[in-house]
Amino acid sequence: MSNTAKNERRVITGVDASGPVPVEYRFSHAKNGSRHLVVVFANLNAPGEYGMGGGILDNLRSNILWIRDSFDGANSYYLCQGMDFGIERSVAGLIARVMNALSLTPDQCTMFGSSKGGSAALLFGLKYGYKNIIASVPQFRIGTFVVSAMADSAPAMMGEVTEDKVRFLDSILPEVVRGSANRSANIYLISSPQDRQYAIHIEPYLGLFQGYENFNFIFNDSPLISGHDKVTTRNIPSMVGLLNLVTHGVVPRIGAVRNGREEPQRDTSGIDGYLSATSQVRGDDFPAPVVLTPAAEERLPAHAVRFVGSAPRAVRVSIWENGKFQGSPAVAPDGSWTWEREKPWAKGRHVVRFFGVDANNFHSGRSEVVFTATDDAVAPSSVAGPPGVVAQAPAQSPVLSVTSPVPQQQVQGPAVRFTGFAPGAVRVDFQERGTALGTCEVMADGAWAWAPGWAWTEGEHFVEAVAVDAMGNASAWTSVPFVLMNAYIVPAQGGYTATRY
Repeated sequence: MSNTAKNERRVITGVDASGPVPVEYRFSHAKNGSRHLVVVFANLNAPGEYGMGGGILDNLRSNILWIRDSFDGANSYYLCQGMDFGIERSVAGLIARVMNALSLTPDQCTMFGSSKGGSAALLFGLKYGYKNIIASVPQFRIGTFVVSAMADSAPAMMGEVTEDKVRFLDSILPEVVRGSANRSANIYLISSPQDRQYAIHIEPYLGLFQGYENFNFIFNDSPLISGHDKVTTRNIPSMVGLLNLVTHGVVPRIGAVRNGREEPQRDTSGIDGYLSATSQVRGDDFPAPVVLTPAAEERLPAHAVRFVGSAPRAVRVSIWENGKFQGSPAVAPDGSWTWEREKPWAKGRHVVRFFGVDANNFHSGRSEVVFTATDDAVAPSSVAGPPGVVAQAPAQSPVLSVTSPVPQQQVQGPAVRFTGFAPGAVRVDFQERGTALGTCEVMADGAWAWAPGWAWTEGEHFVEAVAVDAMGNASAWTSVPFVLMNAYIVPAQGGYTATRY
């Protein structure tokens, strides 16, 4: 097994809509019970507007909370829209709720980021009292930088862009540093003279950190780097190394430090409940898109594949194949949507998956359609008969697809809900290891759902399903392997249900 496979962390996505503005996040549990939380803010041009992804932080033992800097499609420095600072309040609330759900204190949290993420790490760390801050090449004059380098963000953050608003945004971070009562914070500020922003955004403000008990300025003077982006990239290894020290309880200063303090058996029901309550995927109460055409296993000309369907509650449908994004058509007020790809599909079999997205960026359950792209439309095959008798197409067995659980999915029980499509069928039957489990009806649009009333046992399950039409023709058996992660439910604070492992 490769090191990548061994170190890869399970990441959970969610949306916290408790504050004035919904905030999207990703979360990964700590390894070996580490009692620490790292909050990651996104740098410029971060993929998906999440910072430090792509496995950079896989070896950290701490809990990790990535916060997305995308609000109505624009970056905001996690601060404001139209000079309304509801974004800042919402982000601060998200961090506090995750910290509390983990039963941690501000002394057990690290704010971490580079570029505009470094600015956010300093601001939220000092303003809201978090103990550790690691910030690489931040901008102190936020308004000036937004106007000069972030054309889409300037009107999004300010509304009408004026000199007064620019000056106000320029003053925010310096005033936080100047006035913060969090003087015992462990601050690590990283920069370089090769960063063209150093003279404007960092050097004039270093004096503001006088009086901070453990302020560390790390000056990378390598002649091999040039420009802001290069400084950020070159600093990543040292940032991650420093982060490893800080999250282990080792802060570079004179004196004794305390290390370790892992709690591998600690109850995680608080954070599990929070993640469940704010999960981005709301499959139970947000139905998956229905695909009306193409029909399952339909053969279509590669240049003439048109998708038509419905997606109640969604504002758009997200379309994917083999993990690659294909398109995102808008959903009409009546729930209908259509989409055609601009270029022809590759000839052969395609499995295309869909989910709906609502106005707060919550996701529906998943659905899929399977079709075959051909050179031309293929007519049904015929069977030769006696002279003078019109040949009839042979009867076709229904085709069954299961959209959830997906193979090897880790399902939070004790209840399990099965969904999918079986166009032309009237029912779907289920069994496990030869024992009949139950059956469900297939709706007119081909969709079906089955939710047995019992509590499933913890561990691995191998359920099989078969679709049957009105004439008794049956599909091939489809396997549904999944793992039930928990055996029972306990109440948790905050009015939601928490899952105990």
